[in-house]
Amino acid sequence: MSPFIAEFIGTMLLILLGDGVVANVLLKDTKGNNSGWIVITTAWGLAVFVGITVAGPYSGAHLNPAVTIGLAIAGKFAWANVLPYIIAQMLGAMCGAFLVWLMYYDHFKRTNEPGSVLAVFCTGPAVRNYVSNIASEIIGAFVLVFVVFYVTKAEIVPTKTPIGLGSVGAIPVAFLVWVIGLSLGGTTGYAINPARDLGPRLMHALLPIKSKGTSDWGYSWIPVIGPVIGGVIAALVYLQLS
Repeated sequence: MSPFIAEFIGTMLLILLGDGVVANVLLKDTKGNNSGWIVITTAWGLAVFVGITVAGPYSGAHLNPAVTIGLAIAGKFAWANVLPYIIAQMLGAMCGAFLVWLMYYDHFKRTNEPGSVLAVFCTGPAVRNYVSNIASEIIGAFVLVFVVFYVTKAEIVPTKTPIGLGSVGAIPVAFLVWVIGLSLGGTTGYAINPARDLGPRLMHALLPIKSKGTSDWGYSWIPVIGPVIGGVIAALVYLQLS
């Protein structure tokens, strides 16, 4: 297990379970059809927990280019490793989306709403206004990356003795993504992660999906640029406060 493979597998699991819950809620004739936003946001938070549990010990479990870039700007991650991490995250996201398509193949065939099919793979605005849409992604990603800077390993403070929490250490970030979805996700679907949106969107464009319609490339730059800007701002604010 190398950092590259860890980022690939962690992001793949994140998207498999994250896009998977959207498929379960939106596609026709699934067991979870119409179960709603609480189910989606909860599963995305737990998907983050799963990805971090696997990748954390080997790569730090960024699973998100905005996190990788933010950590590099803050001096907590080597710039030489930024591009390999982003490539791994993109490939993992594409693979995870492909597995969701395989998993829900019969239900994709039964679903005739192009909007629902696209929503399984990537985000879209509730109200299409590019200025407010990108602002939403910037704010959501800012909260994510800024709080990540303050997630510390458990320790006994006076002696700095670490407390071995194992995979339980992934819980704070899972809760963070959960609350971002519940509180800030209603505008754009809270991509807050360029790889999470662009990788699956590419798979939507490439896969032979019935009734899939357009991949909405006119909107696709917002969940890529917005989270990166949010991550950069978070890193700069953190540096000022450190």
